[in-house]
Amino acid sequence: MKSSRSAQDVPLMQMYRALQTAYGPQHWWPGDSPTEIVIGAILTQNTNWKNVEKAIGNLKAKKMLDWTALRRVSPARLSRLIRPAGYYNIKARRMKNFVAWLFETYDGDLDRLRSIKPAKLRRELLDVNGIGPETADSIMLYALDIPTFVIDAYTGRIARRHYLADESAEYDDLKEMFESRLRRRASLFKEYHALIVRVAKEHCRTRAVCSGCPLEAFPHDADRH
Repeated sequence: MKSSRSAQDVPLMQMYRALQTAYGPQHWWPGDSPTEIVIGAILTQNTNWKNVEKAIGNLKAKKMLDWTALRRVSPARLSRLIRPAGYYNIKARRMKNFVAWLFETYDGDLDRLRSIKPAKLRRELLDVNGIGPETADSIMLYALDIPTFVIDAYTGRIARRHYLADESAEYDDLKEMFESRLRRRASLFKEYHALIVRVAKEHCRTRAVCSGCPLEAFPHDADRH
């Protein structure tokens, strides 16, 4: 189905309610603590969550889900522990970079980040080598409950196919589009992003399966990517 409707015409909250009715609460992101969520956000780059869970399991077994322990561990040992997550040497460096920044700037206290103005905190996170926009926003939203919308490949695909954005839209364009048209609540942003991931995996794949999709009734073009 193709349509010339503009992004401003597409009802974001109606789409959200359609997804919520179809799938129910997603209880996402998995993690027993903010520390675990931050580590998961770094480890999940370019890999699937099952591999991340294995790496986090290794860290738990060695009592490494602790900022002081992560500061003290050698990069070589950290690489071995997170090996299941792939790109383990690179990700070990990224984790060590984050830990170094956390101690140098906030004395290793993750809770202190909650009191920083979101725009300032996001800039600081993006200055940490290896922390990109998606990782920074995931840390802020899921670990710190700061309302910032997370954009990933699934979100971009759905936004383009449902005329929320044109094909040239970049990360910050998509982020601003969601944030400007939704109530700024961390709980809403978390659930919406999780529902987008769910529908993208089940229906809005690289080759779309529109039949039975909760968003099938909304204007879309399955050929957009």
